[in-house]
Amino acid sequence: MQKFKILFISHTYPPIVGGIEAQNFELAKWLGKIAQVKVIANTKGRWFLPIFAPLALMQALWLLPKYDVVIFGSGILAIDGWIIKLFSKKPVISVIHGLDINYGSASLGVRGEKILVTTYQKLWVGIFLKSADKLIAVGNETIKVAVERGIPKEKIVFIPNGVDTEKNLVEKTKTDLEKILGISIAGKKILLTSGRLAKRKGVVWFIRNVFPKLPTEYLYVIAGDGKDKESALQAITEQGLQQRVLMLGYITDEVRNMLWATCDLFVQPNIKIAGDMEGFGISVIEAGACRLPVLASNLEGLKDAIKDGKNGFLVESENSQAFAEKITQLFANGSPREIFGKATRDYVVENYQWKKIAQHYLAEIEKVISNQ
Repeated sequence: MQKFKILFISHTYPPIVGGIEAQNFELAKWLGKIAQVKVIANTKGRWFLPIFAPLALMQALWLLPKYDVVIFGSGILAIDGWIIKLFSKKPVISVIHGLDINYGSASLGVRGEKILVTTYQKLWVGIFLKSADKLIAVGNETIKVAVERGIPKEKIVFIPNGVDTEKNLVEKTKTDLEKILGISIAGKKILLTSGRLAKRKGVVWFIRNVFPKLPTEYLYVIAGDGKDKESALQAITEQGLQQRVLMLGYITDEVRNMLWATCDLFVQPNIKIAGDMEGFGISVIEAGACRLPVLASNLEGLKDAIKDGKNGFLVESENSQAFAEKITQLFANGSPREIFGKATRDYVVENYQWKKIAQHYLAEIEKVISNQ
């Protein structure tokens, strides 16, 4: 079987930390096992992007004759893809994650921001992204928004994000968890949210509207940093929950893996925020791979990541009573990890392994190349 030669270009890549960075790294890695992949990536930081974009374009144009297809890890570098299409007949594919399509749909009050948003939507979405031969969306909500923005539906295909189902799996105990938290957790029921603290993640909403409805044996552990950190701290103080809601801030991968291995239930209570969206929600399947069941909002890309009753449970977004009742129900017969953990991991292994997801990508790549 022919091994396709793929030029993979990423606008942000490890050691930069984030969901897109991790997805691009894993995608390139696993495609590299079934194809020949050359990676051109920005590893310096997002501040370097204005310099990286033209450098990546020049390198790509130089290397084009040696490769069958160019894949962009997100829509941010769509202008590079558009220019490549001007100078060659090589097929161009771009992954789209949500915000690269939805950016700026909020009503912004600052004139400069409005100009930037209008420019982005008209040029990046309306011209540059539309010029790609294929767009691979990580969520069906992203497809819906892309079609609303004028991109033909037949040009877009949904492929979920994947997970390395062995990478984060560790054996830890409640004693290990106590060492991290610095408190006794005997008799406690432990909820966890990990990842970047953005408003759409709904952590502040959950602290204010759901957690006060739960009995005192519940603890809520929040691991991660981000723009919503101060709002979360304020909500904890306002609700008098300093002894029950623990904010760990930025944590290492080792600590995060330990949390996934020992907490009882992962909560992802996303809320609708204009101009922002959850393209997929990689952390919920990573947690699931570690036998940690997930309770998430039935919203945007989370609907693609979580299949209700299989690798987690979905609840109406911003319905505080439904969240509280579902949490109580899930703990009724013990820890959700003990009850649902094995089935959760089994479903993730069966449906979201990168080994399988990469094959889906390869099938789409083959279609695009054969249509040239």
